[in-house]
Amino acid sequence: MKYNKKKEAVLLLADGTIFHGKALGIEGVATGELCFNTGMTGYQEVFTDPSYFGQLMITTNAHIGNYGVSSKETESADMKIAGLICKNLNNGFSRRGGDGDLQEYFIAQNKVVISDVDTRAVVRHIRDKGAMNAIISTATTDIAELTKLLAEVPSMEGLELSSSVCTEKPYFVGDENAKHKVAVLDLGVKRNILKCLSDRDCYLQVFPMHTSYEDMKAWNPDGFFLSNGPGDPSAMPKVIEQVKKVTADGKPVFGICLGHQALALSEGISTYKMHNGHRGINHPVINLSTRKAEVTSQNHGFGISEEDIKNNPNVEVTHVNLNDDTVEGIKLTNKNCFSVQYHPESSPGPHDSRYLFDEFVNNIKSYKN
Repeated sequence: MKYNKKKEAVLLLADGTIFHGKALGIEGVATGELCFNTGMTGYQEVFTDPSYFGQLMITTNAHIGNYGVSSKETESADMKIAGLICKNLNNGFSRRGGDGDLQEYFIAQNKVVISDVDTRAVVRHIRDKGAMNAIISTATTDIAELTKLLAEVPSMEGLELSSSVCTEKPYFVGDENAKHKVAVLDLGVKRNILKCLSDRDCYLQVFPMHTSYEDMKAWNPDGFFLSNGPGDPSAMPKVIEQVKKVTADGKPVFGICLGHQALALSEGISTYKMHNGHRGINHPVINLSTRKAEVTSQNHGFGISEEDIKNNPNVEVTHVNLNDDTVEGIKLTNKNCFSVQYHPESSPGPHDSRYLFDEFVNNIKSYKN
């Protein structure tokens, strides 16, 4: 594959809509569900977030790449998005702490990028029509050929993706002499979530997604954490069965994003595919207990059913999205468990929700006492 800065490129949506642009990454083709992120910064953390696996990313900010990339700002070992669509990708970078520019980073990661696209028009289109699959190509602009390739791309609905990004073997994070031990079920966990837990005197063992409750319990953890991750939560029945056992244990449980959805499913709360989902670092959420609003970082295309929660006396809504009133947090009234849909580790982004990690650790302390 060869890099060709000036070559013509094309974006084809599942409904037949076509947009044209220029090639910037490798020469090739990339497919996936089309989604957009409204953040003006933090693009490297977004691109390496395992929850974005299998998706083509549109950055709504007109300029991307201004401050380059840094090895300290990754949420996983490599880039997880399928490809990028942007308006302007800057050459070079303007900060002392950068390791390189974004264009070189995409080439090194073997990813397809197209720029000079009318991204506002694309976002308006999928905002109205809803999330859909798409294909980007810098190798060919033959629409008939690309249409055939796009038809073979599976729908995100019903797609299990966590097994593609979770760890294959258990590993440890933090100080083994820390006060608390937390078993992390890895569905696509972000590095900064692990850091937020280890910074609070927790020693973590991160387990692969198909680990049984019995194997996690054998380590004798003080609490369990259910991580974020990609794909359709309802396509993980074996994981949900283990989550049921975890929540019945009696020890504190905390879930984020996909872990939040898994917790809901374990209680009979159904999930659904959202029209577009929430992706950005400025989503307002209200904490129903404190009545305080939080500016949050979000990345999810599925939600949990408010109607099912109303019919379940053991599940209580704790947080609500102020843009569309969707459920952003729950707790189980009969078990030591709570979860949120958004990302309280927020790296980058606001730190309004970091208190949730403190609540989890306080639950552990209370349980141990």
